[in-house]
Amino acid sequence: MPTEKLYYEDPYIRSFTSQLIRQDQDEKGRCYVVLEQTAFYPTGGGQPYDTGHLHDVAVYDVEEVEGEIRHFIERPLEVHNELTGVIHWDRRFDHMQQHAGQHILSAAFEQEYGYSTVSFHLGKETCTIDLPIADLRHDEAKEVEALANRIILENRPIEAKWVTKEELSQYSLRKDLSVSENIRLVIIPNFDYNGCGGTHPDSTGKVGSLKILHWEKQKKNIRIHFVCGDRVLKHLHEKHQVIQSLTSVLNAPQEQLKEAALRVLQQTKDLEKMLNDLKAELMGYEADEFLDQAEIHPHHQVVKASFIGRPIFELQQLAKTITMKSDKVLVVFINEDENRLQLICARGRDLQTNMNQLVKGVLPLINGKGGGNDTFAQGGGEKTISVERLMQELDLFEGET
Repeated sequence: MPTEKLYYEDPYIRSFTSQLIRQDQDEKGRCYVVLEQTAFYPTGGGQPYDTGHLHDVAVYDVEEVEGEIRHFIERPLEVHNELTGVIHWDRRFDHMQQHAGQHILSAAFEQEYGYSTVSFHLGKETCTIDLPIADLRHDEAKEVEALANRIILENRPIEAKWVTKEELSQYSLRKDLSVSENIRLVIIPNFDYNGCGGTHPDSTGKVGSLKILHWEKQKKNIRIHFVCGDRVLKHLHEKHQVIQSLTSVLNAPQEQLKEAALRVLQQTKDLEKMLNDLKAELMGYEADEFLDQAEIHPHHQVVKASFIGRPIFELQQLAKTITMKSDKVLVVFINEDENRLQLICARGRDLQTNMNQLVKGVLPLINGKGGGNDTFAQGGGEKTISVERLMQELDLFEGET
């Protein structure tokens, strides 16, 4: 038995009574009830479901399955006859504002530039429509937004009407219908005629206002992000708070925030460059110190050192700096943290020892992975042996290469 849809008879119904048809569970074990009639809107046509209560039990989802509307509830109902339902009106009216706003925005794009809408999504914070175009100019968006808000201010009626397939020729539809029976049109006279199964306010004025926030490339389409009604005020409030905080942080009035932010960014870049230059200079001194303390062999030097918790990128740079300062140096670094051992091996260009072979020769001892080339290699693994033992194994393997 199909459920009678009170939200189509009057989208402003907030509470109702109905007889319980049945209480059941779906394949996921979610408890639901089916009623003779309901004001709860189920998910469909881009509009999310209503929430609310049946008696004192929360309704957290609503779906239409083969003509019956399932109200998913937090726990089974103890009442088995007549039920009282109350929908969360703020949520419903917000959805009505956004959905009607989408009709107006889509019709405005169609009227001004011939851009059709290929999809619509009513999200929790913002809404989107997709236009099958390669790009959107700012002046186009501005003109469309202005037209949409003029239609809203004119407070035109919004009418929902059931029609037959034969009656469709009387209306200039914005897009082709996806159904051939149970056809419901939502009409804004002399502006938009569109097939839709959603809920809408009874006039454009109740949409309040519409604001395009931004747009982006989405595959082959342009996705428009927008808000309507109370969401416009919410976004304005949030953005005003951000601007007010930035005027204090940047010590600049609102109209000069962009210039102030650019100055701060440039200063940050300059400081980062200065810091990197100083780090490179300091690393050069550290490399010289390691070379002064290196083991001296007949034909080369060896720099060996262990570290605890030093960033691996610093050790990479330090090893490379040392080999740039000496063509006859072999560098072996081991870094230790709580659970791992990391090693870096590098050589000057006059030596022949293969660093990739050197690293891979000891990695099995720590169940490690890594690699590189003949002049620089690195790896890491588990702390299965001590740092001292790993260093000894590197010495032994070096002698074999």
